[in-house]
Amino acid sequence: MTDKGLPVRGNISFEGMKQVNEHGAEYWSARDLQPLLGYSQWRRFEEAIKRAKVSCQQSGNPPDYHFAGAGKMIGIGKGGERSVDDYHLSRFACYLIAQNGDPRKTEIANAQKYFAIQARRQEVSDALSADRERLEIRKQTSEEFKALSGAARAAGVQDRMFGVFHDAGYKGLYNGLGNEAIKQRKGIAKKENLLDRMDTTELAANQFRMTQTRDKLAREGINHQQQAIHAHEVVGREVREAIKRIGGTMPENIPVAEPISAVEKRLKSAPPVLALGEKDAKGLVGEGEN
Repeated sequence: MTDKGLPVRGNISFEGMKQVNEHGAEYWSARDLQPLLGYSQWRRFEEAIKRAKVSCQQSGNPPDYHFAGAGKMIGIGKGGERSVDDYHLSRFACYLIAQNGDPRKTEIANAQKYFAIQARRQEVSDALSADRERLEIRKQTSEEFKALSGAARAAGVQDRMFGVFHDAGYKGLYNGLGNEAIKQRKGIAKKENLLDRMDTTELAANQFRMTQTRDKLAREGINHQQQAIHAHEVVGREVREAIKRIGGTMPENIPVAEPISAVEKRLKSAPPVLALGEKDAKGLVGEGEN
């Protein structure tokens, strides 16, 4: 989010107040934040900070990680300066202060709204990332399926036996269940492509099965239809055993995922994750100021 998208007072924004400490971590000065949240008295603002620290502790997070005592030099007229108490605040601390501030203040209400938008934006971003990951691995699996089919043909598998060859891999990985049996177990319609209803984990297991089978056919120079079918089933069983050894969920027990077409549609219609509308982009200032 750019400073331009979050005007506060003059050319200063909440994001524009961000500083970086010697550890490379971002922080905000409580003294800088004070007027932004509508507090004219430090004493009143510090009370909100203390309530926020309690909330931090209650949420299971060490307050020292988010509220660091510090000093700040301020001008006192005629070029003089004096040191005052200050805090270095993490982004989480700023959020907690907004949540524990005086709700009668317009600035606090706008701050709460701003952080709520940020939290939701992150949730949406995480969800879209998961969608993109699943769609990408589905595309990769489709390409690997084609490559395995080519390798099977080179290993002597006739076109009319391709169904048997691919089913052998499923049977090895799914404890004897072939394509149609897996669909029946998971409640997937016969006309649907099984791979389209797999989640990312299940797709990855099947992609690994395919790549390892293709490598095995080439490495061992297999050139016989039945040997190729057997090799595919053996690789499927080995992948299954590997999943079992590491304590993973057996593929036949992984819940069915929504159709991949729904994921594609959602990604196409999703707005840019980092872009907020003008109304929400005003963040801490609210709608009234320019």
